[in-house]
Amino acid sequence: MHLPLKFFGDHKIPPGSTANISAAGVYLYLEGGLQIDSAIEFEITIPAASIGAEQDARLHCHGRVVRCDTNQELGRTGVACLIERYEFLRPGEVEEVEGE
Repeated sequence: MHLPLKFFGDHKIPPGSTANISAAGVYLYLEGGLQIDSAIEFEITIPAASIGAEQDARLHCHGRVVRCDTNQELGRTGVACLIERYEFLRPGEVEEVEGE
């Protein structure tokens, strides 16, 4: 499932999307790499139709980069991240981001 990502924090993270997602981790496609073992914070919006719900589900995640795979043919980098913690955000709920 390819879903757009919204990143948070001080990192300059290139645009990207999900490639695979599970409860334990996520594989991302980015327009550049990330440092292995770096912490990242991101939000994924899962379309309601794909999960049989009435509304989209927003998932706010904190993770750690465990692998980067450069793919010259696609012109992007695959990034494997361990999801250390996550929470579902309720509709209309505004996430609190440190530093704002």
